Amino acid sequence: MYCFSIQRRFSLVMFVVAVTFACLDELRAQQKGSNPELAPVAARMKEFVDQGELAGAVTLVAKNGKIVHLNAVGWEDREKKQAMRSDSLFSIASMTKPITAVAALMLVEQGKLSLDEPVAKWLKEFDTDRGRTITLRHLLTHTSGLVGNQQNVGSLAETAKEIAGRPIAFAPGKAWAYSPGISVTGRLVEVASGETLEQFLSKNIFTPLKMIDTTYHPNADQLMRLAQLDKGKNLERADNWFLGPLENRSPNPSGGLYSTANDLFRFYQMLLNGGELDGVRILSKEMVAEMTRPQTGQLKAGFVPGSVWGLGVGIVQEPTGVTSTLSTGSFGHGGLYGTQAWADPKKKAIYILLIQKIGIVNSDASPYRKAFQELAGKEINE
Repeated sequence: MYCFSIQRRFSLVMFVVAVTFACLDELRAQQKGSNPELAPVAARMKEFVDQGELAGAVTLVAKNGKIVHLNAVGWEDREKKQAMRSDSLFSIASMTKPITAVAALMLVEQGKLSLDEPVAKWLKEFDTDRGRTITLRHLLTHTSGLVGNQQNVGSLAETAKEIAGRPIAFAPGKAWAYSPGISVTGRLVEVASGETLEQFLSKNIFTPLKMIDTTYHPNADQLMRLAQLDKGKNLERADNWFLGPLENRSPNPSGGLYSTANDLFRFYQMLLNGGELDGVRILSKEMVAEMTRPQTGQLKAGFVPGSVWGLGVGIVQEPTGVTSTLSTGSFGHGGLYGTQAWADPKKKAIYILLIQKIGIVNSDASPYRKAFQELAGKEINE
């Protein structure tokens, strides 16, 4: 009996060891991008690094709700020779906008905001001749007529007041112009919820979705994993002047968040699932459908041909050029420093590219996005 007990324990230990090594092998395979079908993605990103165009990159591809490729290449910090990791933290800049949009749409569903009532109902500074016809729908679709800088000016309340005082470039709804409208949306979230934007996002989106590394203020551990921002032909270290993780700046609804590939996957998978992930519902299916349908009609919108705009997201209406491997109806957003995240409802796929480079003229049309999505898209079958 004693020997039998020892044998059972030994067998159990060996089973646990085998499972552990199998899981580690799978994780290493993901981190190295060794999925045979998606190996060209990892190889191409390495070429960009070897050619001195990028310091490093993290790429993620998901299919049918599962990550099928997760690869880190190059340097998280070139000066310190610190290798890029699959959980490196990135300044996602304008990829913050869809997250702010989801927060506002949650409040619409709760009856605390409305898509088509004047913003002046909640923000008195917009109760002027030039501002009282602007609605939340205008803000989320960049058709409000508001233009100019998207940086915060003091607090979010002060920022909204400053934006309200700017001239209107066109009558709301009559044109499309990338704008600080999402910054105003962030202030609407605060007023309607009674919480700061940072508190609302953390409690209602990041914590429920287990987005453990998405934040406005990286902690000490996260700062150790922060991918450094580079600029110029020699990829010199650059200051993140727009956001500054160690500076005492208020949360920016248009571009202030930091995140990781896995966290962004969880956010976009929630949207692909119709507002739910792992049994947690963030938005109704109907609201996600409203968010991801074309809202801008015949207006010329977006930064690449064939684009239209939804509520806080860009939408591929006619796949062409850089979007040629995405399906009609794919939605997502880019960021100033080259980051991109796009979800394809038809293929049930998600494509995430994270880099940190200043000076990309048009992140949505960058050669890095083009190469990544073309190679990944060819291997994701419908």
